Amino acid sequence: MNVRAWSEQNVREYAFSVHNFECVKRLIYARAGIALAENRQEMVYTRLSRRLRATGSRGFGEYLERLEGDDRDAEWESFVNALTTNLTSFFREAHHFPILAEHVKKRQPGQTMKLWCSAASTGEEPYSMAMTMVETFNSLKPPVRILATDIDTEVLAAARKGVYSLDRLESISPERIRRFFLKGKNSTSGYARVRQELRDLITFRPLNLQDPKWPMHGPFDAIFCRNVMIYFDKPTQYQILQKFVPLLNHGGLLFMGHSEVFQHASDLIRLVDRTVYKPVGK
Repeated sequence: MNVRAWSEQNVREYAFSVHNFECVKRLIYARAGIALAENRQEMVYTRLSRRLRATGSRGFGEYLERLEGDDRDAEWESFVNALTTNLTSFFREAHHFPILAEHVKKRQPGQTMKLWCSAASTGEEPYSMAMTMVETFNSLKPPVRILATDIDTEVLAAARKGVYSLDRLESISPERIRRFFLKGKNSTSGYARVRQELRDLITFRPLNLQDPKWPMHGPFDAIFCRNVMIYFDKPTQYQILQKFVPLLNHGGLLFMGHSEVFQHASDLIRLVDRTVYKPVGK
């Protein structure tokens, strides 16, 4: 060990060995399908150190032994939540939303469009979808239902509340803020809440995309799964896409992240627009 590494190890609150990191990698992959890169060691240490303090664990070895010893331990949820990256913003990858708007205009009379945001995080993405639907149909009660899921129960709780600091709204136009948000006053000054009409369009539910069975039933007219697959290896990506395809309506769209490439799944999905896919044969 070089001098710098020795120094960093000594200022840490807990010892964190290569064996500990490999154990974390194995557990989070088995539980959530997330493939941690080698350069994520510092992130893992920082986030899980909080869990060690919260649980009173004396070290990583004791904490990880606890998880391995009981598959039903409630700490598993906190473990997964701690290692889930939740980077999001309103109207992120903005080119997708006009495509979604044009797509839902094809609805049949009397049809309710069903959309699924499969990585809802703190809610910015499903609320962006909801705003797009209100604008598209020029109604606060558009013929649309949005399912929003995420593996992280803590961020889902925040998403349900729909309350954001004003700096989180910087990517939204003033017109949209006036139309879709209620700004706080007094004790809630500096925050804004999504209007109830938008919140009513969305159902938030916890879901691990690695679960062998998903509780929802299609068909969906569009599924958003953006910037999630990059955390999975290619076999896991393929397995998830295999479950997405049957849930998409004929002509349904699958919206993916800009960093994600699926040449290994060309038998399942085909590119039809910029990071937008359709199932092969549909």
